[in-house]
Parts: sequence; C-alpha cells; structure tokens
Amino acid sequence: MALKILSALRRANRIVAIMIGLMLLLCAGVVLIDIVSRKLGSSFGGTDEISGYVMAVASAWGMGFAMLELAHVRIDFLRSQANRIGRSILDLFAMLVLSATITVIALRCWPVVEISLANSSRANTPLETPLAIVQIPWFAGWLWFAAMAWLTFAAALALVLQGRFEDSETAIGAFAEQEAAL
Repeated sequence: MALKILSALRRANRIVAIMIGLMLLLCAGVVLIDIVSRKLGSSFGGTDEISGYVMAVASAWGMGFAMLELAHVRIDFLRSQANRIGRSILDLFAMLVLSATITVIALRCWPVVEISLANSSRANTPLETPLAIVQIPWFAGWLWFAAMAWLTFAAALALVLQGRFEDSETAIGAFAEQEAAL
C-alpha cells in the first residue's frame, strides 16, 4: 500500500512538473518576444513582473517534485555512519522535520493571500496585477508540497514499521548514498 501511495505521488508530481515546465517555457517565450520587440522599437512591458510571478509559482509547486526525486539538499554525515535501522530513523526524522516546516510555511502563506483578497490588493507596478491571482496558485503550491511531504512521511513510516528498510530508503533516503551503492 505504501509503495502504491508513493508511486501515485510520483505520477501526480510528474504531471505537475510537466505543467510547470510548460509554464516556464511559455514565460521564456514571452520574455524573448518582448526582447526582440524592444530591439524593433516597441515593447509590451511587464515581462520582468510576470516572470517573477511565474518563478514564485513554479518554485512552490516544484518543491514537492524535488522532494520525491530526492533532490533537496541534506547533510548526511551522521546518516552515513549508521546501520539500516539508524539510517531509517534519521530519514524519518528528516522527513518529519521537513513536513512540519513546510506545513508552517504553508499556514503562514494563507494570511498573505487573505489580506490581498480582503483588500483587493494590486501590485505597485504599471501592470497593477491583482496579487491574489498570483498568490492563490503560490499558496496552493505550498499546500501541495506540505501534503506531499506528509503523505511521503506516512508511507515511509509504514515501510519502516513493516521492516522494509530498503524501500523506505528508496523513498526518503539520501540520493548520493544510493548513487554510490549502485
């Protein structure tokens, strides 16, 4: 069951990653068109603002994918000195801390969105972008990351409790060690 959950999370995050990639590609295309149009004497402007918004949303949504691909940075000195059970405990602890931290961040993002909605806040830029349009997908990305983190933690915990340490390590272990083992 835990491996099915992890597999489903990976599939969902791959779809998210493709959508983020397409969004970034579209943004790069718009910036390129704006640069070329500047050389021709005109510009539709605002591409710096739009690309900043795109990066914020892409970062928030991309972190869940990075977590499941073991792409987040970890300091694993203690872990490398431990046996299988010790590594599993350290992996679970790291995942628990990550999940709790991301949950706090996601919860702290909501007041930002709430204030923007309540005040109909707009960017202090020529585009005067309604901030909620950008902040809602940004907030949703943080919620997604928090949900992915807790579901991954729960699946890894289930694997450890079942004594399936290798499966748990594949799900939440340190990528560098896994590469060295291959």
